[in-house]
Amino acid sequence: MLTAVLTGTLFVQALMVWALAGGNDPEDGSHPLTPLRVLTILGIGAVQVCLVCVWRLVTMVRRGTVFSHAAFRYVDVIIGAIVSAALVWFAVTAVNAPGQRDDPGVSLIMGGIGVAVLGVALIVLVLRMLLAQAVAREVEAARMRAELAEVI
Repeated sequence: MLTAVLTGTLFVQALMVWALAGGNDPEDGSHPLTPLRVLTILGIGAVQVCLVCVWRLVTMVRRGTVFSHAAFRYVDVIIGAIVSAALVWFAVTAVNAPGQRDDPGVSLIMGGIGVAVLGVALIVLVLRMLLAQAVAREVEAARMRAELAEVI
């Protein structure tokens, strides 16, 4: 599943870069929607970073090494990528806001979605704290097993 999603995002991102470099919007010949296309490329990049880090964490789970300090690096990158995605979403909201003067509720809903994405980052931060507790317990258990082995 991770491979399929990563491949799909790479395909869409390549299409967006191609459209950005293309110069004109094929529908009406006008200039491209450069800010939205750039923000889309950045947003997809944040999703890709999360996917790669989740892939690495799944690999660590399979190897039985997820309860180590190396896992924190990937979790921290995931948190940063989620916050970056929220900031990109807020930028999309700001770029889209002038076109929503007749219906400002759309901008409010989009802002609420950005806050919800930040909420996901907060949930991952809580899970990071739980991982820290699990790593501490794993280290303590390893120390106690070593002491028990010496006694035996």
